[in-house]
Amino acid sequence: MEEEIEGRGELSNSIPRGGPIYVPNLVGPLSSVPNFESSLLLQLQNLEAELCTSDSSQPLDEDISVDELKILSEGELVDMAMKEALQQGENHDCPPQPSQEPAQERSRNKHESPESITRGENVSSSLETSSGSPSASGCIENNNLRKRKKRKANNHAIENSYTAKVEELVKIKQKQDEDKAAAKLHSFNASCKITEGAITLSERTERMKSLRFTRSATKVKSPSTGEQIAVQYPEVVLSVEVYHNSRKWAKTQEFLVLGRQTLTELRDKIYCLTDQMMQKAGQHDPSGYFLIEDVFCNDLRDPSAIDYSEPIFDWLRNSKDEALKKWECIINGELQQKQKAIVGDVTGLRLPHFKAVNMHMTRFCDLKFRLGAGYLYCHQGDCKHTIVIRDMRLIHPEDVHNRAGYPIVLFQLKFRVQKCNVCKIYRATKVTVNDKWAQKNPCYFCKDCYFLLHYGKDESLLYSDFSVYDYLHD
Repeated sequence: MEEEIEGRGELSNSIPRGGPIYVPNLVGPLSSVPNFESSLLLQLQNLEAELCTSDSSQPLDEDISVDELKILSEGELVDMAMKEALQQGENHDCPPQPSQEPAQERSRNKHESPESITRGENVSSSLETSSGSPSASGCIENNNLRKRKKRKANNHAIENSYTAKVEELVKIKQKQDEDKAAAKLHSFNASCKITEGAITLSERTERMKSLRFTRSATKVKSPSTGEQIAVQYPEVVLSVEVYHNSRKWAKTQEFLVLGRQTLTELRDKIYCLTDQMMQKAGQHDPSGYFLIEDVFCNDLRDPSAIDYSEPIFDWLRNSKDEALKKWECIINGELQQKQKAIVGDVTGLRLPHFKAVNMHMTRFCDLKFRLGAGYLYCHQGDCKHTIVIRDMRLIHPEDVHNRAGYPIVLFQLKFRVQKCNVCKIYRATKVTVNDKWAQKNPCYFCKDCYFLLHYGKDESLLYSDFSVYDYLHD
């Protein structure tokens, strides 16, 4: 039975971004939490030593000016042009500084005798009489005319400089507008038309998948537990993904797990509809295991639990040849198996040395794993999920620092509940298969609609040639 699903994350606290960029089908080398901690701390120590030994007396590089990158409005451009033009005009019309001769003459006149004063009056009177002559008046008019021409030329120069500045700044404004138009993404431009060299929708979608790590900070649900347990430092945070048992491509959950936590703490947080179905049927099995690299981590906390790895070890011991063929097919693929039948065995493979440990006594820091590799989680007999350790990083100040709050659910797939196919109002509680009176096959019923269609007035079943199951939902 397949439910229609839609993904949604519980949003509350921010989680810092970082760690390796996820690339599909990329698997990292074999690593472990202690090796990651030691290598990272060694790099930090080397970086601190390099910073301490660096010569601080060396001059720093000059600051990079970003004034040219500033986008100016039209009003700001006009103001700048006017200021620069006025400054040039003031510098051009600035009168020379008065010399010291008039001041010396004034000081000399203060100490002159009355006779010299009277003599000066006679000279001035003679100049006044001479100024009335035609030659003197012509000189004065010529001087005034030269002054007016000079003032007119200065004003014309100011206007020309102002116009030149305005044209220069208008060109800068046009260049900025062109740069802004070129920088706009064509996918957000409604007026953009598809050209021959444009990227197709599928190619654009595949390209954007690789950029999903640049989205905004992820939100997670705050731990509701009231218990406070301090986190030991340095601590590593792992990002673990769990996938659907039948739809292998569908991620159902994602967790943040501490490196010093046991695997049972993660298993108790994993949700699967099979567990609910087995509990309702009274056949719940507490057994289960994680297969990470060559280690079976069995959950044997319950006294009635079964060691799922024991039959596998018996088969490996009793059927080595068959196990080796299957392992070679897993490692090399089906194509090389056909080549081997023609060419012969070229490389000799060996089975890994599998071992079994107790899940409740094993921590993530005790295991070796590969980032991005798919590992196995098996429960309820034969319900198998793929788990992937996607990321490994040191704990961040913005992380939750309460150990009791981990594992934290980063993502939880929510099931879209089916409504009754008859009334289309209430949630379905029953599902029938091969029901001749039903509109669909399979058909979902609420409690009332199922009873009205299949039972008579005496509460007896009208017909029984169909299969009926309880419909489970979140």
